[in-house]
Amino acid sequence: MKLIRNIILFALCSLCVPFSRADEGMWLFNNPPYKILQDKYHFQPTAAWLDHLQKASVRFNSGGSGSFVSADGLVMTNHHVGADCLQKISTQEKDYMKTGFEARSGAEEPKCVDLELNVLMSIEDVTARVTAAVTPGMSSADAEKTRRAVINEIEKESRDKTGLRSNVITLYNGGQYHLYRYKRYTDVRLVFAPQKAIAFFGGDPDNFEYPRYDLDICFFRVYENNQPVHVEHFLKWSEAGAAEGDLIFVSGNPGRTERLDTMAHLEYQRDLAVPGTLNLLRRREILLKNYSDRSTENARRAEDELFGIQNSRKAYLGMLGGLQDPAVMEKKSSMEKSLRDKVGGDAKLQQAYGDGWDQVAATLKTLVKIRDEYNLISYGPAKRAQAFNSELFDTAMTLLRLAQESPKPNNERLREFSEANLEPLKLQLFSEAPIYDDLETVKLADSLGLMMEVMGADNDLVKKVLAGKSPRDRATELVHGTKLKDVAVRKQLAEGGMKAIDASNDPMIGLAKLIDPPARRIRQTYEQQVDEPQRQAYGKIANARFAVYGSSVYPDATFTLRLAFGEAKGYTEAGQKIPWATTMGGTYEHATAHENKEPFELPAIWKERKAKLNLSTPFNFVNTADIIGGNSGSPVVNRAGELVGIIFDGNIQSLVLDYIYTDQESRAVAVHSAGILEALRKVYSAERLVGELTGKK
Repeated sequence: MKLIRNIILFALCSLCVPFSRADEGMWLFNNPPYKILQDKYHFQPTAAWLDHLQKASVRFNSGGSGSFVSADGLVMTNHHVGADCLQKISTQEKDYMKTGFEARSGAEEPKCVDLELNVLMSIEDVTARVTAAVTPGMSSADAEKTRRAVINEIEKESRDKTGLRSNVITLYNGGQYHLYRYKRYTDVRLVFAPQKAIAFFGGDPDNFEYPRYDLDICFFRVYENNQPVHVEHFLKWSEAGAAEGDLIFVSGNPGRTERLDTMAHLEYQRDLAVPGTLNLLRRREILLKNYSDRSTENARRAEDELFGIQNSRKAYLGMLGGLQDPAVMEKKSSMEKSLRDKVGGDAKLQQAYGDGWDQVAATLKTLVKIRDEYNLISYGPAKRAQAFNSELFDTAMTLLRLAQESPKPNNERLREFSEANLEPLKLQLFSEAPIYDDLETVKLADSLGLMMEVMGADNDLVKKVLAGKSPRDRATELVHGTKLKDVAVRKQLAEGGMKAIDASNDPMIGLAKLIDPPARRIRQTYEQQVDEPQRQAYGKIANARFAVYGSSVYPDATFTLRLAFGEAKGYTEAGQKIPWATTMGGTYEHATAHENKEPFELPAIWKERKAKLNLSTPFNFVNTADIIGGNSGSPVVNRAGELVGIIFDGNIQSLVLDYIYTDQESRAVAVHSAGILEALRKVYSAERLVGELTGKK
């Protein structure tokens, strides 16, 4: 792949200050970049403008972003974000990923089995309360328990008072804590999806590339009490869409960045964490590709998971390319040295914050010692054990810990089992999504093999897990012996608590009971000796940064709502000018250039209706907004707050944005609003949907 050497010289100048004068930043809605927008674009968003965009924006629990685009609860996101629902409601006879889907009436809109959408209603800074609970002189173990307790308490109080999903979000790696309150929607129904062949036109070869020609869109409708929800805040559709040079805004939920990490932390990422993740992704990609190649039905069952792994693999390769580039690391080192020198030059700052960097480095030494065991068997919020790659085992572990944690006082529970988090957890636990024995067996067998490879065949825990069998035979025994595919059985065990769990002879429950004690032990070690000391150390570094540079520093991404901005703008690569937008006609040229062979083969309906299209209509376009994974599906709006596009990717040069920002070649890629309407009208004849989007029913 093309690495980032050719962009580094341009990027360096933007790294000399805590934030760039370019279009940098994943900004908090409660701390937007007013001055930058005014100085560069002569635009000042009002409080009403920001509130409207915030409440029109949507987060998908399956990973991704979206937006309300009609008063009747219509939501737009990417096809690859909606694919989780598409795959789960598809069957061998009706494969919506392949054929696409359109509901001609509300009665034809099928419900997604376990999809939750979140709309951010308010943000409250609770930093003082969280940090005050952890007093000087506390041991790391006591500090971790105290911090967890106060966060659980804040979330429960908020949920009880407002009825909203309430989550305390860690910002600046521990420098601030904000309480985010979300309206939850769990009755979400599919309205429209194109065929994957056009939504992901060009497939893996074109992924993270540009120019692009993808209709990466999907529409859902939100219901409450079996009726479409009526929302006050939705984005008006711009039929003309973005023009070259326009100021645009992106409102979405970027997943994770590492821009505020110390040099020691970046070196750990470069040398251990990212290569380790890449190796795991490659292993699982080969496994699923081999499984998929055995039959068309196998390919359908594994399609969404395989896409996610391939997408992540390519993204991590780009991230590693940035970390391995000396120019990037030298500049990051220079930035760190500049801040540390300023802190060291002030006696008060040095005394208060000067040891933060060394403290981070010390936690990483501990992490190196425990990382293999922690990665293999530990469970935590959004963390699955690598040794047990199985939905059925995850279900067993969740049921066991639900029974263990529920009787405890809320402030003593593990974070994912706190009162505020139980409803989202149970939505997934009792999901009706299909589970396939053969796919589960293949995945579990491979991960048990990984456990044996890393921990050794003579390891006592490995021996107990395998019970004298090969990984393949043990996986087969577990998958075919469990009854946890039956949602009714899950509910009985959940309602019966520890009495039901102890009485169960289900082999997956038995394995969960075997793994739970060592998994808790290594998780506790991580939380008390790595995570908590890191939070405290990064809190010092964040306060040092605020003291030196002021408050106009955005935090790293946390899969919470952020505001980015930029221009609709092309770029120059290797001396060649890359246009800001592609056209509908270019789609056909791109297919022809690749001999109309998969993954460059257009759906039949696109070939049949080519003559109806205005081939000069903009299709995809690039912009300088600062985005990352999780922004998929984010609405792109203009100064008037009108929807002019939807983010679906970044180009290959953008993959370094986990660590640094540059707008010289790095671009966010979006589907143009005019191209979407052209396709809906003239390819799909989706008049009901077009009328709702344009308000011309």
